[in-house]
Amino acid sequence: MDRKLIFLLAFTGGFVIMSIELLGGRILAPWFGSSVYVWGSIITVFMIALSLGYLIGGRLSLRNPSLQRFGSLFIAGAVLLGPLYGFGDELMAAVFERVEDPRYGSLLASMALFFLPTVLLGMISPYSVRLLVQAKDESGQVAGLLYFVSTFGSALGTLGTSFYFILWFEVDTILLLLSGALLLCGALALLAPRQEVAP
Repeated sequence: MDRKLIFLLAFTGGFVIMSIELLGGRILAPWFGSSVYVWGSIITVFMIALSLGYLIGGRLSLRNPSLQRFGSLFIAGAVLLGPLYGFGDELMAAVFERVEDPRYGSLLASMALFFLPTVLLGMISPYSVRLLVQAKDESGQVAGLLYFVSTFGSALGTLGTSFYFILWFEVDTILLLLSGALLLCGALALLAPRQEVAP
């Protein structure tokens, strides 16, 4: 199994997750403001979605894991980002017109926009661990290294988005770039030589 590629994919997954989370505040602000309610809604949705993604990804990794199946997670994640720049404004307008309370309005909008793509992206880390672990006695070390790489990617995604991307590009452009990064990662995994994973 191409370990460097798996680490690169895990890094990218972490980067994209935090970048989208930060963009969430900018996306919801015109409709619901940028109060603690809005950020509480965004963080809650991301935490629930990630926890579900970890659970599903762990279970999915037990069924004939491969780089090609792993790559399909990135492709699906890129597709699910489409609504954010495709019709995000229309969706938020619909929520805004029906839910006056900014707490519940921002929570519903966050669920509609961010829940599904974040579940998909949350599946990346446990699936990565399964692809990398070749023996039980190395599982702890592999998991620790992988979560270091993924969390480091999240840190860079946070800084890159908040310090630079948001100043250089429109939100929709950043989302398109993130989708492109996921598609590229998916393509790299799909085109990688097929190799069996140790049972």
